Amino acid sequence: MSNNTFKMNTRRGFLAGSAAMLATPALAQSSDVNSLATTETERDVTEVVRRNISSFRTLSWQPYFDNTKNGAILVDIDSRAVHYWSEDQSEYKLYPSSVPLTQELTRRGRTQVTKMVVGPSWRPTPSMLERNPEWPKFIGPGPDNPLGTHAMHLSWTYYRIHGTHDTRKIGRRSSNGCIGLYNEHIAELFGKCKVGTQVLLI
Repeated sequence: MSNNTFKMNTRRGFLAGSAAMLATPALAQSSDVNSLATTETERDVTEVVRRNISSFRTLSWQPYFDNTKNGAILVDIDSRAVHYWSEDQSEYKLYPSSVPLTQELTRRGRTQVTKMVVGPSWRPTPSMLERNPEWPKFIGPGPDNPLGTHAMHLSWTYYRIHGTHDTRKIGRRSSNGCIGLYNEHIAELFGKCKVGTQVLLI
């Protein structure tokens, strides 16, 4: 085996192991290390996640919202897409997303953005550490963080719209409750939203 082949195989093994450890069904948390609030994050896409489909069809805001005050986000679970309308309705954006794996993990209804974090941190809950004592207790912002570069907390405990460093997850049923976007897309959406932005999951 050549030195280059060995390096490639070693790197692949390391990346696969890291992804399995960090992206297995997990709960993620805000950047406040001492906060007890946690959120579910996405699982390893190597586990029975076969379809990568996101339906790009534009929608009008009127069937879903009474108004667009503070901006409006529509998460369409079935089409695996996130729609955004600005408050003055001059701007419309459509992003592919990851969505929950099962109906049991899926929450639908109205909520809103309650907190916005650049460079979110992650740590498992105590019950997760009981089941998985080998997991790290805390991971700060960076390329190993399951929440990507930005996270928007919703009024529902444990739920976020966040980024991901694992681009394979977008367009898939690959999360345990959260909605994931490409890092460049969550950064763009983050810049358009604020605390109080309306969110509807259908």
